[in-house]
Amino acid sequence: MTALKFLPLFLFAYPFVMAWYWMAGGLLYWFWRERKFGMDLTPPQLESWPPFSILVPCYNESENAIETLVTACAMDYPDFEVIAINDGSRDNTGAILDQLAEQLPRLRVLHIAENRGKANALNVGAMLAQHELLLCIDGDALLDRDALRWAAYNFLRADVGAITGNPRIRNRSTILGKLQVGEFSSIIGLIKRAQTAFGSLFTVSGVIAGFRRQALHDAGWWSSHTLTDDIDITWRIQLAGWRVVYAPSVRVWILMPETLKGLWRQRVRWAEGGIQMLRDYTSPILRRKALDLFPIWLNYLLSVIWSFGMLAGAVIGALVALGVSIPLAELGISLVPRWWGAVLGVTYLAQALVSHWIERRYEPDMLRSLFWVIWYPLAFWMISTLTTIVACIKVMLRRDDVRGTWTSPDRGLR
Repeated sequence: MTALKFLPLFLFAYPFVMAWYWMAGGLLYWFWRERKFGMDLTPPQLESWPPFSILVPCYNESENAIETLVTACAMDYPDFEVIAINDGSRDNTGAILDQLAEQLPRLRVLHIAENRGKANALNVGAMLAQHELLLCIDGDALLDRDALRWAAYNFLRADVGAITGNPRIRNRSTILGKLQVGEFSSIIGLIKRAQTAFGSLFTVSGVIAGFRRQALHDAGWWSSHTLTDDIDITWRIQLAGWRVVYAPSVRVWILMPETLKGLWRQRVRWAEGGIQMLRDYTSPILRRKALDLFPIWLNYLLSVIWSFGMLAGAVIGALVALGVSIPLAELGISLVPRWWGAVLGVTYLAQALVSHWIERRYEPDMLRSLFWVIWYPLAFWMISTLTTIVACIKVMLRRDDVRGTWTSPDRGLR
């Protein structure tokens, strides 16, 4: 019972502390990395431009392949190739890719007869690529014209093995779609900046990430036995001694779920990847083989504990509402202190303003949706709670030898 006294404080303190941690890290990253560019999105000039291979794994992408690959081939960059990997698509994606290859000189097409998942498709593309530097995007993503120039700039440091780019939402026809614009700016963008500033990144973005092939080789390439290959490869690259950094100027325009069902499926899969990471990398962390990764490992562990603490708090609250006698006052417990709402409201307002100030280069109109952005973190934490609990159960029941497969995402209302 003594531990219950600290439950309300922990439930409040964890998201409160993390919000200020992200703001501090975001501002530090801006001062260290972004300030010198001001509001200018023009990439810096380099003495030489290293060649790139753009990898685009495709599975049943007949609706998106043309727009994605035409945009990728139109990059403003002197030396690059685009490799589309058709991973056993069941629609006419293969025929569309072959037709595009005849029209786009930079495009190469690889066909895999049997569908074996995104990780396998990326491995095939990476091993057959002509260049050391790779930029990987999804089959529905539209690269910004200067993405490769900014990627080259971020690979100037020889110890950088991978970068994660900056996904921007392009389908904004519903409230759910518009809310995610705020999420990627006020939460995800701040998190990635803070993690880069403080040392280690939890994950690259699966829709836009760059890699050195040597780093992939050292890490053992992408694994086909994980639900979220982006989280897994991020941890293994860092365990191999390489740095992974956030590169916000490497932009890509993406489609996101605009239905609750689609959003739920996406976030449960993300949470499963996090739980798998916690299961697979706890041993090397505790054996001190990856001390650099300890802060983000501990952070995620605390987030899982927090989620189950929220579940416990909800159960206690439900029992009290049903009239079950629980001596909360005698234990010194107040499930909802009166000052929670005001403090969290001020915190989320500060988070929204800080993120807008940092992200105004990329989302100049975000302040118009300030009301929604302020309260989205509350929804973010509630979604994280539910998906983490469900993911824990699913990972415990999942067989380790199951190969990861393609999951057709909800790409919004168009």
